[in-house]
Amino acid sequence: MSEHKKSLVYTKTGDKGFTSLVGGTRIIKSDLRLDAYGTIDELNSFLGLLICEIGVFEEKEQFINIQKKLFTIGSILATENKELSSKYGLQVKQEEIRSLEMMIDEIDSKLPRMKLFVLPGGSKNGALAHVCRTICRRAERQIIALNSETEVDDNLVVYINRLSDLLFVFARKLSIDENNKEIFWDAKSE
Repeated sequence: MSEHKKSLVYTKTGDKGFTSLVGGTRIIKSDLRLDAYGTIDELNSFLGLLICEIGVFEEKEQFINIQKKLFTIGSILATENKELSSKYGLQVKQEEIRSLEMMIDEIDSKLPRMKLFVLPGGSKNGALAHVCRTICRRAERQIIALNSETEVDDNLVVYINRLSDLLFVFARKLSIDENNKEIFWDAKSE
């Protein structure tokens, strides 16, 4: 009879609705902290799907780097204190925020001026980028809620805010590149 080796995928330690933070503290799975880093994980998964659809190599590389940073952000949010985050070198740097801003400026400079609100859609990939944007905004709200209970690094909040802006202009770019059109909302047209 062969001996059954225990899987590393399941630990059974979360079966009662609790999980551990980096550092060992146990928290309920409905905790704000878990909501925040769980939503970052969800965003990262949808970004992975978007990356599979992107045709331009440089854009793929840029978004893969963003995925890596999101993994770091999830780790920061899953770490119970700043000292542990610092020990593991987990941080969001000003240069990383500036990098997002430069990407936004580059993309936005090539887009037509917006005169009306843009509806999500226009193309499949544009719509997918909008899904990523809305998940990013939800993560931002959860991180801000968490910040009301425990201090969250300002750079982390700013990075997530800029990322949602980047996803907005990228969605516009994809819709224009793919279908040469965007869908706009105008209250007068209802």
